[in-house]
Amino acid sequence: MKLSDLHQHLQELSDVHFELPTGEMVPAHFHITEVGFVQKKFIDCGGTLRNEERINLQLWSSIDLNHRLTADKFRDILNLSTEKLNLPDVEIEVEYQGQTIEKYGLSFKEGLFQLEGKKTDCLAQDNCGIPSAKVKRSLAQIGSTQKACTPGGNCC
Repeated sequence: MKLSDLHQHLQELSDVHFELPTGEMVPAHFHITEVGFVQKKFIDCGGTLRNEERINLQLWSSIDLNHRLTADKFRDILNLSTEKLNLPDVEIEVEYQGQTIEKYGLSFKEGLFQLEGKKTDCLAQDNCGIPSAKVKRSLAQIGSTQKACTPGGNCC
C-alpha cells in the first residue's frame, strides 16, 4: 500500500484497527511512535546497485489501555509527517514489536488494515547460479504429455 492509499482508506474510517497475519489484532490502545522515510542503497549478490524507498510506520502498544487512535488523529499525524519530511507516495512498511521488531507490508480489507508478512529473496537469481524451482508433476500428468514407460516399451 502506498501513502496515497493509506490517506484514502483513513477518509472512510472513524476507528483504526490493524490485524496481524495470524488473525490476532494489534491492541486497540496502540500508538504510532514513528513515521519515517527510509532510503536504502545496496548492492545485491549479483553486483547490481539498487535503491529502495519506503515510508515506515512504527506501532507500539503500552500500558496506556485508554489510548485510542482515531482515523482523524492518524490523518493529522500523516499530514504533519508528509509536510515536515516531504514524503513521496511510496510503499509503506509497518514495524511492530513481536518476538523482535517485526516488519510487515500493509493492505486494507473489510475495514481493517492488514499487516502482511514479508520474506527475503535473492534479487539476482539470474546472476548467482541459483537454479529455478522445478515444477512437480504427477505420473498421470507426465503420461498425458509424454510417452509413458510401459513394461516392454524399452524406455526404462
